[in-house]
Amino acid sequence: MTSSATPPTDARKPVHLAVYDTLADWEPGHATAWLARSGYDIRTVGPGTDHVTSVGGLRITPDLALAELRPEDSSLLILPGADLWDAGDDLAPFAATARAFLDAGVPVAAICGATLGLAREGLLDDRTHTSAISFYLAQSGYAGGKHYQDADAVTDGDLITAGPTEPVAFAREILGRMGAFQGSRLDAWYRLFHDSDPAAYEELNTED
Repeated sequence: MTSSATPPTDARKPVHLAVYDTLADWEPGHATAWLARSGYDIRTVGPGTDHVTSVGGLRITPDLALAELRPEDSSLLILPGADLWDAGDDLAPFAATARAFLDAGVPVAAICGATLGLAREGLLDDRTHTSAISFYLAQSGYAGGKHYQDADAVTDGDLITAGPTEPVAFAREILGRMGAFQGSRLDAWYRLFHDSDPAAYEELNTED
């Protein structure tokens, strides 16, 4: 995993976290918490600005509506899973926005059901990716099955994907891509939060 140099805090554009009803609470938390600790402003974007309710019952009032979001104003778009991704096309506008981000060279990170939305949008046809399991994405009828990897999380250029049981690996890819941690410190972060390796705590907190 390689990353470009981290920009100064005051030069960073916000990271946008998509929020919608039935959002899987546990999936973006590691990434957003550590991006925030690294100096990124985290802003939530919903279908509108009315509150949404996560699968865990959290009520979230979005900072802005999806129609207001522009790739040039963002460092990253994070798309968590949600039951709504499986239920129909209600969240299709978020997948269309992901296309606009990728076309503009702005990273997108999708986990769990959001990967199904990206498959339906055709964004996984030519990109290496992962998800819950290969046949979960196959139901979309997408053309990217040969690019599927049985891995915890995958980065292909500006696109990060992960399955629902891998929020820590998902965050690892995001933190590396965004320059929050690099090299041995990124590895230490992952070992601490994924493997509960006590030695990793000291490595993570060692000054460069």
